[in-house]
Amino acid sequence: MEKGLVDQVLDAAARVVAGGAISANGHGNVSLRVPGADEMYFTSAPSLRGLRPEGVVRIGLDGTLLEGQLPPIQGAVVAMHTAMYEDHADVGCVVHTHSPYATAYAVANRPIGCWIEALAMFGLADGVPVAAYGPRGSEQAVANIRRAARPGVPAVLLANHGILVFHRTAELAVLVGGVVEEAAQAAINAQALGGPVEIPGELRAAALQRAMAFDTAGAKTA
Repeated sequence: MEKGLVDQVLDAAARVVAGGAISANGHGNVSLRVPGADEMYFTSAPSLRGLRPEGVVRIGLDGTLLEGQLPPIQGAVVAMHTAMYEDHADVGCVVHTHSPYATAYAVANRPIGCWIEALAMFGLADGVPVAAYGPRGSEQAVANIRRAARPGVPAVLLANHGILVFHRTAELAVLVGGVVEEAAQAAINAQALGGPVEIPGELRAAALQRAMAFDTAGAKTA
């Protein structure tokens, strides 16, 4: 395996852990598309905490294990990663976790609304949809995820399971995972105050446009 790609997977896993959008046991998986090949590097360890190079394997997008050792329990979710790469040519990284607050919404089978500005800024102006439940790694589960993963929407909740995030780069995938967890936490906290209120639809687009304008302008010097 290419050390540079392995290091990128390890770095992405470490970012997920450091950001806190992960369950106490660190369960989850990260994959990275191999540029120019129908392959991905995938975390095979049961936890993202303290992940080591031997916890990364190389897998073809057809699901074939090409290099490394993959326990069956981890291999069960390979198909939902490969499906995102097959369906979305621009996706370079997929992250799956059981981040506590987002998973609460997944367990409740409730979508996350656009309650915080960051969701609108990162492609989730319509919130985070829920993919209906299917047994772990089954054809039904993957089909449900594919249906829920609308073009341009970089995250879906997995009913009764967790969350799946997919984006162009590992940095963006980890960032969006953190934003979704923040939105879920804020909404649950807001229940004590009458519940979360979504940003008006016309202003969600304005939030994204303003963010893009700042990005285009770049940093200004004194």
